[in-house]
Amino acid sequence: MLAAVGIPSAIRVDGPVFLLEVEDAQLHLALSELGHYEAESRPAPALPVPPPAPLHPHAWLGCLIYVAVLLGVAYAIGNGLIRLDAFDLGELNAERVQSGQWWRAWTANLGAGVWFGYLAARALGSGSAWFFIVNGAALANWLEARIGPATHRSVGASTAVFTALGMLAAHSWRTRFHIPQRWALRWAPLVAGVVLLGWLGSAGEGTDLVAHATGFTVGVLIGAAAALPPIEHILGRVPQWLAGLAALVSIALPWAFALLN
Repeated sequence: MLAAVGIPSAIRVDGPVFLLEVEDAQLHLALSELGHYEAESRPAPALPVPPPAPLHPHAWLGCLIYVAVLLGVAYAIGNGLIRLDAFDLGELNAERVQSGQWWRAWTANLGAGVWFGYLAARALGSGSAWFFIVNGAALANWLEARIGPATHRSVGASTAVFTALGMLAAHSWRTRFHIPQRWALRWAPLVAGVVLLGWLGSAGEGTDLVAHATGFTVGVLIGAAAALPPIEHILGRVPQWLAGLAALVSIALPWAFALLN
């Protein structure tokens, strides 16, 4: 290093010790250059380990209600307790949504995936998570029906599944955004969410790619917004049972419109 800056020097071995020798006239300059080199070569301090994210209890409760709703609806239709044409009444029919049958945006996505729903409930609370999943998927359905062709038809919970995935990825990203960390770790939740969207959301014949992408996008917006301190504060004041009840009403009310029309 000293030779690179034009300072003559020599290294002498004295037993187990290596001695660096320079001329007296170059001593202060050599010490200064060595000090600069040491400061520049010092490794950067390690980033602090991010604290674990707070998790909400009773996440399984929303999943249990989800399963009960699915089984209950299937049993009621199969045994003639409600109208047997419920599938036709509840499917996402773009032409009918555009003509004013708004409830089809909700009835086309009665449930969501238990696994993503459970993880989202651990992050946001069981009631809040399922309220956002149900209504976020409905919003994605409505957007798809409004901007898509009138001949479009779809039914199922896949839009809600990817709404939950997008919400979970964005919420995890946004809540830890302020923590000092490498860029790869900072953006890892969103990158992982996009990878899962491509992996799970594009396989199989007849896959509704637009619904999956729209659901994921709406979920990302909801998850990022829910992690903002003012909104997080408001959500923290809403009892989870009340948010869960609102989620059930969000399902029951559109189905009531569908069955009565």
